[in-house]
Amino acid sequence: MTEDTQRLRSLRQRAIARLVEAGINEAARDVDVLLEESLGLSALDFLLEPDQVVSQPCAEEFGRLLDRRLQREPVSQILGQRDFWSLRFKVTRDCLTPRPDSETLIEAALEALPDKTAPLDVIDFGTGSGCLLLSFLSEFPNARGTAVDLSRQALTIARENAQNLGYVERCHFLQSDWDAALPTDRRFDVVLCNPPYIGLHEAADLESDVREYEPHMALFAEEEGLREYRRLTEIIPRRIKPGGQVFLEIGHLQGAAVSELFAQTSAQNIRVLPDLAGRDRCVTFHF
Repeated sequence: MTEDTQRLRSLRQRAIARLVEAGINEAARDVDVLLEESLGLSALDFLLEPDQVVSQPCAEEFGRLLDRRLQREPVSQILGQRDFWSLRFKVTRDCLTPRPDSETLIEAALEALPDKTAPLDVIDFGTGSGCLLLSFLSEFPNARGTAVDLSRQALTIARENAQNLGYVERCHFLQSDWDAALPTDRRFDVVLCNPPYIGLHEAADLESDVREYEPHMALFAEEEGLREYRRLTEIIPRRIKPGGQVFLEIGHLQGAAVSELFAQTSAQNIRVLPDLAGRDRCVTFHF
């Protein structure tokens, strides 16, 4: 390998071209993240010193990471982490990768619950990495949370994230099929939930990064994607305190259908909120 081919600019350009040729979206972003990881450089370094020579060991490490991305392994799993709501979460194949769209639920909670000092009792159904619950706890210092997931492996990741972020003393972790393992009289001030909502007919349209590397039990909900919302119309009313707030993530075409399901309960002030791209992403209401 010549010195020219090991210069940062050349290494970056060739890597982007390989990802583009493989049909991977946002190739430049992925390459920059992998370069940061393998070279220990920042995006600013790329701009200020684009012609610096990359050492052979660093170039080889970057090549290994790039090969994994070319196999469609998500960047979050290559790095083992993903940032969400200014926090850093451990990520594995046992949980969904936290996505910016889901931050819509935290923004909605901050709008609906202006008293950030309130001693809220929060439950996160299907917690996965714990990103929703732990982000909520970061904004509400007197809140306590219960993280529920059917997957023991996901709960292990959520607990580790809570430990790393300093919130583990304010959390309880429960392996359960929704509320089955909760005491019958247990109720909460706030419900957070990102349920499986992708219809099976949509599986073929997903990027292979998602379809092949993320847990199907957290993604799919029968043909039309509404099965778990129907279950939640029975579960949430018996688990929410009077006046309690609910924040549900939805697929971008499910706002009307999910709203109609909960309109048949005693839910009040049902609203559909958009994500940053303007697509429906959150259904919120109170009891």
